[in-house]
Amino acid sequence: MAKITLDLHPIFSQGGKIEQALNEVIDQAEKQRIKTVEIIPGKGSGQLKKRVLRFLQRGDIKTRYHRIEKDSKNFGRVFVHFRH
Repeated sequence: MAKITLDLHPIFSQGGKIEQALNEVIDQAEKQRIKTVEIIPGKGSGQLKKRVLRFLQRGDIKTRYHRIEKDSKNFGRVFVHFRH
């Protein structure tokens, strides 16, 4: 199964780059017909994960993927599933 991983650790404090990276990974998944995107906001305070989830809930983004799965075993990981 094809999967892309986006690790946000290197840019966690760079607000604009986070949204840009999220947009790029969604675009890439659509273009390459990738089934799953793994986003790693890390554990930390949870603020970055909340930001990622808010981004994914935006109307213009939500229509582009099938569902979100929060990893029950690893708090610092979110999966975005696509149905192509």
